[in-house]
Amino acid sequence: MSRDFQPLQGMSDLSGDEVRRWQQLEQYAHRHFTRFGFGELRTPLLEKSEVFLRSLGDTTDVVQKEMYAFEDRGGRAVALRPEGTAGVVRHVAGLGEEGLASKVYYMGPMYRCERPQAGRKREFHQIGVEAFGEPNPLADAEVIALQVQLLEGWGLKNSVVKINTRGALAEHQTVRDGLREALLPFKNELCEDCQRRLDQQVLRVLDCKVPGCIDVVSRIPSMLSFMCAESKQYLEDVLAALERLGVKAEHDVQLVRGLDYYEHTVWEITHEALGAQNALAGGGRYRVQMGKKQIPGVGFGIGVERVLAALEASGSWLFDALKTNGFWLVSLGDEALLANMELAMQLRKKGLRCGMELQVKSMKAQLRKADRFGANIALIRGDDELQGNRILVKNLTESQQEECDLASWLESLEGE
Repeated sequence: MSRDFQPLQGMSDLSGDEVRRWQQLEQYAHRHFTRFGFGELRTPLLEKSEVFLRSLGDTTDVVQKEMYAFEDRGGRAVALRPEGTAGVVRHVAGLGEEGLASKVYYMGPMYRCERPQAGRKREFHQIGVEAFGEPNPLADAEVIALQVQLLEGWGLKNSVVKINTRGALAEHQTVRDGLREALLPFKNELCEDCQRRLDQQVLRVLDCKVPGCIDVVSRIPSMLSFMCAESKQYLEDVLAALERLGVKAEHDVQLVRGLDYYEHTVWEITHEALGAQNALAGGGRYRVQMGKKQIPGVGFGIGVERVLAALEASGSWLFDALKTNGFWLVSLGDEALLANMELAMQLRKKGLRCGMELQVKSMKAQLRKADRFGANIALIRGDDELQGNRILVKNLTESQQEECDLASWLESLEGE
């Protein structure tokens, strides 16, 4: 493709079978979330920058390095959404008392201005849920189980759930201070980024992938060492509930997740099919400031591109994305062309998928178009069929055909 017609770097067009795969994932997710009592919420792509500063924290990498943030023509500070939770939180907070027990799901594109690489694009898509009003380990377990069932429904049976706790909000500073004190004697062994993180982002040291930092972290006490008994019990209750629900989860003491707003439960789901960069999805518990109240919430986000990559790599695709089926109307003459346009409208009103050429071409050319359309049945009419009010029904999969009375054939569709 000419460079003049390519999308921006890190962004992609979707078409054909690729779009159908996305549609099938999304349609399954809609049905799955509805079964759990969640309703869909659609928020704007563009928000005030403060929406993300307030929710994500102004020291996070997302805010400092990755947001598409700019001033609009009115001088307002705005940003393209880098993740889905912040917009949902803004909406629910605006509902007041009405939003106290909201259970919503969302799906759509997100944007981060980072270096594009395999599995990480500047435009990416998330599917997620947020449940508000339940400060309860059982709510965390239900949301994790919902997420695991969704992945399994898509065909990813061997995902791994890693879970940890960030502790209660009230003890976050105590935890940070304890970790900082434990890490300071090893400061010179940390990478340059982690040495800077000791002051403001000490938790990020725990998930650094540099071998020297991993070694240092393995030699210091875990976050749990600095937490109260209630926080430890909360995690135990989540793990126990997951076991009852049949969800296997590993306690990973170094898991922190990258966003500042989490408290108590955080988790990540990985899949071996993705190789070294194996993260599929993650989530956690947090609080929403609603006037003078703080409302508890728990939710997750799933990277759609990551799911599709894992499905392709593992050969686990459960849906038939290539066979869209439907009818292709073949017109052998001008009169048949107009008659087939009328027939196509009848079929579409019955909820059936059909297509046709809008000019008379050879039979061979029209059947080639039927193949590209994904039709499994060709409906062929010429002058003879029109005069006898009949239709030639050709099964393109089995290469069989039969001539039928048109009225009887249409009537037979009512039972399908």
